[in-house]
Amino acid sequence: MKKFLLLLHEDIEKMNELSPKEMGELANAHMAWATKLAESGHLISGEGLHEKGVLITGKECVIKDGPYLESKELIGGYYLLQANDLDTIVQFAKECPCHLWGGTTEIRAIMEMDQYEQ
Repeated sequence: MKKFLLLLHEDIEKMNELSPKEMGELANAHMAWATKLAESGHLISGEGLHEKGVLITGKECVIKDGPYLESKELIGGYYLLQANDLDTIVQFAKECPCHLWGGTTEIRAIMEMDQYEQ
């Protein structure tokens, strides 16, 4: 099976406006969705990400604290999934709970390094 990274882009302002009850509902929706993915054999892993991090850039390895760009979006989490094809992952991604509050999912195929070996 091929591996795919599903990145969850979330609107910072909308997330900050959620009530504690809505945050709980969102967390529960993610747990239920992850359970569905696991039961179908498509979930490898998934986690939420903190808003802030560290960026290391250039030859000089300059370290910057995040957030890194003026943006209304952040990557709030990820799921590492597996399937035979992209279309399967697209169908799962349409059900991702981050869409309930205006989020966006980005799907990136994981490169298979053996395709580059000669």
